[in-house]
Amino acid sequence: MGPHPAVAATRLAVRRALADLSDADLVLAACSGGADSLALAAALAFEAPRLGLRAAGITVDHGLQAGSAAQAARVIKVLAGLGLNPVGSVTADVAVRGAVPVEHGSVGGYPGPEAAARAARYAALDAAADECGAAVILLGHTMDDQAETVLLGLARGSGARSLAGMAPVTGRYRRPLLGLRREQTRAACAAALGLEPWDDPHNASLAYTRVRVRERILPLLEELLGPGVTEALARTADQLRADADVLDEIAAERAVSLQSSQQPVAGHRVTADIGLGEAAGYLDAGELAALPAAIRTRLLRRAAMAAGSPPGSLTAGHVAELDALVTGWHGQRWIDLPGGIRCQRRYGRLHFTARA
Repeated sequence: MGPHPAVAATRLAVRRALADLSDADLVLAACSGGADSLALAAALAFEAPRLGLRAAGITVDHGLQAGSAAQAARVIKVLAGLGLNPVGSVTADVAVRGAVPVEHGSVGGYPGPEAAARAARYAALDAAADECGAAVILLGHTMDDQAETVLLGLARGSGARSLAGMAPVTGRYRRPLLGLRREQTRAACAAALGLEPWDDPHNASLAYTRVRVRERILPLLEELLGPGVTEALARTADQLRADADVLDEIAAERAVSLQSSQQPVAGHRVTADIGLGEAAGYLDAGELAALPAAIRTRLLRRAAMAAGSPPGSLTAGHVAELDALVTGWHGQRWIDLPGGIRCQRRYGRLHFTARA
C-alpha cells in the first residue's frame, strides 16, 4: 500500500523541484512549524537521500510574540526528528515603524509589519544559507498563498509583475508546493505523518491584510462565483508571469542599448549606476519617450531602484510620476522617491540623485 495521497503529492512536488541538483548538494527547508512548511520539510527528509542530496532545516524566530524562542526550539526538535541535519534557528531583525525618517510616498519609509517581517525573514534565511553552504532554500508557499498574493497585488494596483505572484524559482529559493492546496498539506501532516502543525496566532488576526484576504475575501469569492477561484487566480499568475518575464527581458536589452548612447553632460557629476550600465547617471527623455510604455516604465522602475529607492516602497504611483517627466513634461521640478532619492529632468535628461 502506497503513502497517503497528500503525502505522495508533497513528495512528488519536492522531487520535481530538486531534480536538477547535483549529488551531495545541501537543500535547506525553511519551516515555521505550520502545516505547509512542516509537510515540505517531511517531504524533503524523505526525498533527499533518494536523490543523493543532503537535507537541512531552519526556522526563523521573528521575536514578535511571547514564547517565540520556545516555539523555535520545538520546530528544531521536530526537524531533527524528521532526519534533517543540520537544523537550527535564526533570529530575524524586523524593522519597526518610525525607525527611519519620513519620506515622500511612504510613512517613515516603513512598508508595513507584514512586509517588514518578510524582508527580515529573507535576510535571515540568506545568511543561514550562506553559513551552511546551501545550494537551495525551499519555501512552503501553496496555491492558496499564491491566490492571496494575486488578490493583494490587484487591490494595490501594483501592475503585472505583482499580479504574476510568486515564481516557483527565484534565485536559490524554490517553492515546490505552489501546485498544491493548503488542505493537502494539513492532510499530509495530520492524517499521514503524525505531525502536529503549529498555528501562528498572527495567521488568524484580521489586523493583517493577508489574513483578511484569506478569511474574508477568498471565501466570499468562492461563495459568489463558485468553486475554483483559487485555482483560477493561480493560473492567472502563471500566465501573467510568462508575459512579465518577456517584457523584463526586452527592457533589460533596451537598458544595454540605451546605456551605450548615454554621455554625461559637461559640468554634471555622474551620480549613480541606475541599472543601465556602469556610471550611467542619466536617462535621455527623448529616447525613453520613443519606447513602448510597458518597456519605458520598467526601465524607470529599474533606474529608481538601482539609484537606491527600496522596491517594497516604490509604488506604481511613483513610476507613473517618473513617466510623466518623460511623456507629460510641462516644467515640473522633480519627483521625490522613497529611500531619499530625487529624480529631476534637466536638459532633456532624467537625473537620479540622493536628496540632501
